[in-house]
Amino acid sequence: MRFDLVDLRLFLHIAESGSITAGADRSGLALASASARIKGMEEMLGVLLVERKRRGVTLSSAGHTLLHHARTIQNQIEAMAGDLSEHAGGVRARIRLLANTAAATQSLPKLLSTFLVANPHIDVDLEEHPSHLIAEKLVNGYADLGIAASWADLSNLEQRPFCTDRLAIIAAHNSPFAPGARSIRFEDAVNEPFIGLNIGNALQEHIIRRAAQLGRHLNFRVRVTTLETVVQLVSNNVGIAIVPEGATRKASRTRKLRIVPLSNDWATRRLCLCARRFSDLTPQAARLADILSQTG
Repeated sequence: MRFDLVDLRLFLHIAESGSITAGADRSGLALASASARIKGMEEMLGVLLVERKRRGVTLSSAGHTLLHHARTIQNQIEAMAGDLSEHAGGVRARIRLLANTAAATQSLPKLLSTFLVANPHIDVDLEEHPSHLIAEKLVNGYADLGIAASWADLSNLEQRPFCTDRLAIIAAHNSPFAPGARSIRFEDAVNEPFIGLNIGNALQEHIIRRAAQLGRHLNFRVRVTTLETVVQLVSNNVGIAIVPEGATRKASRTRKLRIVPLSNDWATRRLCLCARRFSDLTPQAARLADILSQTG
């Protein structure tokens, strides 16, 4: 079945006017051409679309069905034209950006704020995912840009330096956990009561996988939505937590927290800005990539 837009527009005009002659005139077609198009549609469908009468036409049952779909298609075309005209005029553009927890909670908010204020016609869809999923989604074309840890398989992506992130354990100032320690191995902390982020959080899933590699299971006293809530619960001595060090450095000065860096190699992570090909980015996404690359 093949209809072109001229056929559908002609049919709409005929349905609205109740006349093939008037419909042809509105569509800028000769009467013979319009009649041939309607007849061709009916032959293609094998149904009668209009009932021809002495004073015009009326729609058959099949014609009313086609009218519904033709109007839907026409509305979608008009909406598409409106959206594209906005893009052509520089009115709006949207960038899909993925980031792991470390990036999403540290450097990225300030950089995005600066970028969005300077570019009021550009919107950003930001999603937080574990680094390995970010790499997979970028390869599959799900997003324009991603910020992921270098330990993930980024071999199929182009990369630029973003920043270095180090994970640390935070504990209440009066907690009995590792008093006086300047650093600690993850293996020596897995039996402690933890405050965690909700299921699906990129950082938390990463930590859980590290514990599973040791054959251990973390004891979560509670799991919450935000790092701010994690910090508050830790400062009240409910448990300890593993967080990006930079994200809680400021909070440690006001909430009486101790920050104990993890000494494991995997706890210090190089974050990379990634894309399938930076040269294939839209001008708007390329502009954001240039801003984010300056932090490396």
